[in-house]
Amino acid sequence: MNTVAAVVLAAGGGRRYGMPKALVEYEGSLLVERAVRTATAICDPVLVVLGAQAVDVWRAADLGGATVLANQDWETGMASSLRVGLDGLRGWPGRVDAALLLLVDVPGMTPEALARVAGHASPDALAVATYGGVRAHPVLLGREHWAGVIETATGDEGARRYLAAHDVLEVDCTGLADPTDLDVPPSGVPSAP
Repeated sequence: MNTVAAVVLAAGGGRRYGMPKALVEYEGSLLVERAVRTATAICDPVLVVLGAQAVDVWRAADLGGATVLANQDWETGMASSLRVGLDGLRGWPGRVDAALLLLVDVPGMTPEALARVAGHASPDALAVATYGGVRAHPVLLGREHWAGVIETATGDEGARRYLAAHDVLEVDCTGLADPTDLDVPPSGVPSAP
């Protein structure tokens, strides 16, 4: 059986949101807590990459079951967090065959969607969830692809350039999760406490 790790990308400053999304409360818990809970239901290990206000997030959030990594270069974009997470897995004790990437600002993600994509894990896997035919998260990266992703990831693109240059299995997750990300606060809701 292939070992699937999760990498929760939670380092951004949330410029459009007005605060780091990891610290946003959503339906009674912080977004980062929801993402970690969802990931730990399916994956072991779970790495969460923090950046903006990392100490505040670490103090405020219940990140039980996850290993916290700090991205000192979080301001350069998501790619730096992706590199930190994959580098963390490359040095992980014990073999990890594939990494499932989750974004902190997708509160509608579910263990069912993660499990469906994780079911395709192998060292050479490249897979992405689709919802109604549209690619979204999670993204599955087999171990053999980590070095290439790390090398090509820039700015806020993450693995997009690498995936565009390779055959990627699309895994239909329609109805299993809501892939909508929270880019801006709901209207009428203050963006910061």
